[in-house]
Amino acid sequence: MEPTCVAWNDLRRMVTNGKAEDVYVPPSARALDDDERELVELARRTIDAHTDAGPDEDGVHTMGAAVMAADYRMFAGVNLYHFTGGPCAELVALGAARAQGARQMRCIVAVGNHGRGIIGPCGRDRQVFVDYYPTMRVIVPTPAGPRSVLAADLMPLTQRWTPEGMSSLDPSLYQDPETAGPPIIRFNPRYLEGVRSGAKTKTTRFRDPARLGPARLVFESDPEVVLPAEVTGIRHCLVSELTDQDAQAEGLTTAAELREGLKGHYPDLSGTDEVDVVTFQINDTTGAA
Repeated sequence: MEPTCVAWNDLRRMVTNGKAEDVYVPPSARALDDDERELVELARRTIDAHTDAGPDEDGVHTMGAAVMAADYRMFAGVNLYHFTGGPCAELVALGAARAQGARQMRCIVAVGNHGRGIIGPCGRDRQVFVDYYPTMRVIVPTPAGPRSVLAADLMPLTQRWTPEGMSSLDPSLYQDPETAGPPIIRFNPRYLEGVRSGAKTKTTRFRDPARLGPARLVFESDPEVVLPAEVTGIRHCLVSELTDQDAQAEGLTTAAELREGLKGHYPDLSGTDEVDVVTFQINDTTGAA
């Protein structure tokens, strides 16, 4: 099923002579950042490479989608149209992300073939986003150009479905996790025990700035685990300047081992790139799931 650029459930149009004079845009809308623009490009490249329809033809594969996991990995998919309700490209991309270990999603976008650009998600996709990833961002077209909005803002005041039934309205489920509390620092769940035990007190970040003061350490398990923490130091340095001491504070042994580990997170990282070495301490050892 191909998503179409349908109106948001909370969209209010003042129509004069058939033209949209005013369009309501949710308050969470913001301009795209560099990572989100890269995500759009991945979706475009994917459908351009794999569509099976000409410019004026119907086809089975006419939409591409890309999703960004919380650790900034990106996954792509294409739609599989079928009259019984074949999956939209966004759902295919979400399944691909899950199959490769991603658990928490940061952003998603769909792009049409043959230069049609960004297409807003269909109603079914919006419900899926709200049910499973209400704080994920969705890139949509607006009169001011592409914007990134919270998934929950695509269906305001909706009830979330869970296997146990419909949930009651919990406003906290619809808050942007990046702004509803102390800044978030995301971790692979394999680091949880090291952080809890105090064996890991530093994290090295590339293009993922932190700031001094209170923070939330979010471990992308399923469900995710959050530890309240304090960022006590930030050092900017080149990858080549990382030390054995930095490695040991991350539960490793040598700077070479640390650099090798960073390449697993950031495959394009080079010795001349600048990173942030963030020192932190957790405020308790319990955390919240």
